[in-house]
Amino acid sequence: MKKISLSLAQKTSAAFTLVEILVSLAILVLLVVLFGQIITHATTITGVDSRHVDTDTQARVVLDRISADIGRMLKRTDLDYYVKQPQGYNGHGNGHAYGHKVQTGQQGSDQIAFFCQTPAYPESGNFTVAQQGPIALVAYRINEDNTQPAYLRLERMAKGMLWNSVSNTSNLNNAKLPLVFLPQTIAAMGKSWYAAVHSDTTNDSQDTDYETIGPDVFRFEYYYLLKNGAVKGEPWDVTDASRATQSTINTVRVSGTDYWSPIGLGDVQAIVVAIAVIDRTNRSLVNSVSSTALSDLESDLADFADAKGLGNPAKKIGDMEDSWNQTLATVISQGVTGEGSKFPRPAASAIRVYSRYIDIDWQ
Repeated sequence: MKKISLSLAQKTSAAFTLVEILVSLAILVLLVVLFGQIITHATTITGVDSRHVDTDTQARVVLDRISADIGRMLKRTDLDYYVKQPQGYNGHGNGHAYGHKVQTGQQGSDQIAFFCQTPAYPESGNFTVAQQGPIALVAYRINEDNTQPAYLRLERMAKGMLWNSVSNTSNLNNAKLPLVFLPQTIAAMGKSWYAAVHSDTTNDSQDTDYETIGPDVFRFEYYYLLKNGAVKGEPWDVTDASRATQSTINTVRVSGTDYWSPIGLGDVQAIVVAIAVIDRTNRSLVNSVSSTALSDLESDLADFADAKGLGNPAKKIGDMEDSWNQTLATVISQGVTGEGSKFPRPAASAIRVYSRYIDIDWQ
């Protein structure tokens, strides 16, 4: 009998009590919850990092494409270039930093067009392959038509041109154009090249030769690094006495009269391109909150303001990009744009600014 009692006592002492089981379950639940929170946090971080990788990749592709086009740009003083300058330019700020807000007649971002030796869409019509030339009219813009799928996205045009000897109509509204030389300018070529120098809501601005190259890019701006080291909004050296009367890259103004004096981009060492990018997930979030918020933010990101590099601290170069980041920091803090449109803070914090100095190698 004593042996049996001892055996039962040993078995009883070896079992778990109800309290021990409850404590174990509580610890297990706590570990599961804690592990779940870690997984959720890690997933969120991974998602944010993934979107940043997407914007980094797209910015690299866009800037590489622009660099390649500028590298193949025809560099001649007898050709026109539709670029930022004080006169004859419709882009943002008109080349002279009108502040943070888009003014009447301006676009929300810059636009550029030039002749380039690059593959392009061939001209439609009864033209043979042999009649298609190797030169294209290349243009970049942010689409400003809010009725179009490409609204507030970076577009690239590569319009193929015919050889100059090909027989064609004399009506500029219907002509398939060849390369043109000064005094003929890109902006003066009428309906055929209207979209190369405009971004508006008219039918002429919707050109099928445009394609969306940067679906996440909503702001596009550029300025010039001159050969004298200055960073400017006009593509010539204003300190050079021979440029004192220059009014555009093609003309000088003397006693109120313009005369032809084309200089091309001979004073420019590099074109500095800056873009602002928002990933598609956060773009959708912004649009769900306000249909005008992204456009308002595009306007809030200020136009380039002149900042000379000669003898000034290096921080002056890149001032515009820094001002964009400061504007974004304000939107992140306040949750609204300068116009008062609600802007989700997480979306604002996801916007990234990129820039690149592209040497044009003008000899």
